[in-house]
Amino acid sequence: MGRLFGTDGVRGVANSQLTSSLAFRLGQAGAYVLSKEHPHPRIVIGKDTRISGDMLEAALVAGICSVGADVLRVGVLPTPGIALLTRTLDVSAGVVISASHNPVQDNGIKFFDSTGYKLPDSIEDEIERIVLNEEKPWEVPIGGEIGRVIEVPDAGRRYIDFLKSTVGRLDGLKVVLDCANGAASYVGPEVLRELGIEVVPIFNTPDGVNINAGCGSTHPEQLQRAVLEHNADLGLANDGDADRLIVVDEQGNILDGDFIMVICALAQKAKGTLAQNSVVVTVMSNLGLHLALKEAGITVDQTQVGDRYVMEELLRTGAKLGGEQSGHIIFLDQNTTGDGLLTALHLLAVVKERQVPLSQLASAMQRLPQVLINAKVQYKERLMQDERVLAKVQEAEEILGGRGRVLVRPSGTEPLIRVMAEGTDQQKLKELAQGVIDIIVQCDV
Repeated sequence: MGRLFGTDGVRGVANSQLTSSLAFRLGQAGAYVLSKEHPHPRIVIGKDTRISGDMLEAALVAGICSVGADVLRVGVLPTPGIALLTRTLDVSAGVVISASHNPVQDNGIKFFDSTGYKLPDSIEDEIERIVLNEEKPWEVPIGGEIGRVIEVPDAGRRYIDFLKSTVGRLDGLKVVLDCANGAASYVGPEVLRELGIEVVPIFNTPDGVNINAGCGSTHPEQLQRAVLEHNADLGLANDGDADRLIVVDEQGNILDGDFIMVICALAQKAKGTLAQNSVVVTVMSNLGLHLALKEAGITVDQTQVGDRYVMEELLRTGAKLGGEQSGHIIFLDQNTTGDGLLTALHLLAVVKERQVPLSQLASAMQRLPQVLINAKVQYKERLMQDERVLAKVQEAEEILGGRGRVLVRPSGTEPLIRVMAEGTDQQKLKELAQGVIDIIVQCDV
């Protein structure tokens, strides 16, 4: 078995790669490593709506209880809600069972430490070593020392109340909310209603297998149509675990995380609340974001792809706003992970305060043409160092002549290599990106 942890926990096809036995061992090892300082630790567990969540939850719970830790079970709740509860319920750690925006056959297991942050590599490495080597460094508890399960029936209410506390009333707005048939299907519409918004919820009837299916942040086409059909002020799309947000303006245009960050950063700058006068983004952010923020006198710090790296840079620099083009936006002064609903409320508050259409707010950034093509591969690490691939990338950048860029990176959660080309000529970008993809596929042997 290869490395377990990717950039966002342990991912795989449920019941094939991510089995119940693996979940059991992760529960044991995770509880042991994360709870060394606690004589009788407590761990929060939550999940999204995919059908395999029940199976993996049962295995995790068994593993955690078998080493003497208690489980606080919160049921279906967005990942950022579980991060919130982890740092507010006096527990040792938190666990999320979700594969985020991935299709239903996938699932994942992600840990938070007691402060609600994702684990550093060193802790993940320790958990992984114990699992892969089948170590059992703990004493096996018996009798009353075995862990128990404690239900948390008000988990959703706690998260809703937290979200409501971050903004004022938002009466007068009409919003379509695409819940991706995922973890935000209840709490998402409810928090918007309680803040005075007229909500049109769509894809909010999860059945275990329809999560992310033709909906949510990776498939906003239905949301575009619904915004126009209902004459809404805007549309919001979460992914399966609601830690990301993609937006549709009143004209039906899709706005990704770059637009959201520009709008929120400019609003904070105007109020004098933008910490360190800085925003943290990844290398995937559009050059248009850099130009818009530079013009406003805002510093942009750049990291590799992955919201964990955005978080590390936020903590290093003292900035509080950062995120990814994909819609993972972090408001670090309020939560410790990307939060799609929190981001939505911040954006809605700007629209409410400015009293102008979202399309007008979005015009502060002019997006440069960008092409992204994925290749499904077997050997993504080796391909990233292949001289033929590197030569093709260099050739493409020479063709762009300093008026664009080509970025090649492996996915942290899927067997994919992503090629992004950015510049001024859309057709030329497609040709160059496809040329790099063709070489990658040829070399994947």
